[in-house]
Amino acid sequence: MSRREELEAVIELCRAAAEGEIDPFTVDVDYVLSVIRKHYGEAESLEELCLDASALKGLALVLERQSQWIRHQSTTLYRDPFLLTRRLMEMDIRAIAEAFMKSWHPIVELEQATADTLLNALKYWEGLLPLEERLRALEIEERGVGELSRAEAEALGILAPGGFDEALREMWRELMERGAIDYWDWIGAESFDETLRRAFLTAYLINEGYAILEMDRYREHLTLKPVERPRGEERRHSLPVMVDEEEWMRWLRGRMGEG
Repeated sequence: MSRREELEAVIELCRAAAEGEIDPFTVDVDYVLSVIRKHYGEAESLEELCLDASALKGLALVLERQSQWIRHQSTTLYRDPFLLTRRLMEMDIRAIAEAFMKSWHPIVELEQATADTLLNALKYWEGLLPLEERLRALEIEERGVGELSRAEAEALGILAPGGFDEALREMWRELMERGAIDYWDWIGAESFDETLRRAFLTAYLINEGYAILEMDRYREHLTLKPVERPRGEERRHSLPVMVDEEEWMRWLRGRMGEG
């Protein structure tokens, strides 16, 4: 690869990260610096000098994006699993053990039987009626096991109309028609109960490989994408998402404001 091609590739990578097209933390800063150092001092024209400057500027913008994200998360007292993992990997075993001992506050409780507790227990058991007298006051009615039809179960909301599998297939077909979509715009509905139902079914779609949930950690934005064919048993990552009534009301107000 020529000097120009290497520098242009680095510039394009930094531009994508700076404009939010990719996660800025996926950019290998050491690699970008190695490319710039490799070709430093080789410029023979003004155009080549401009390429060097553009590469340095792009790297600076990537570092700025990373810094903004870290400052934002630190002000919200949020700890991203990615950053925690990197921090733990950089620490030695002794430092981890010392941090654990500083934060560990075990609760110790000692219980023992005393003369007073034994006396109270004896009074309690002596005050109880015999078992036959206590059971005599209970009225027990025998009932046979009843049956519930599918229509009755669907009417009570125990089963989805057409069955659970049919509900999943219907939701997958809807997602295929709508394409990639904001997660809340997908599960959000006029009622909170319907929103919970869609979130529940969507979790199954993702787990079975019929959809992918992607997160932009910098902008805290979730995007749901359909998958035409399941991905089988390949490794998947857990991404917990809170769906509560307060968040639903915020989404509903935002949609009404946009309309």
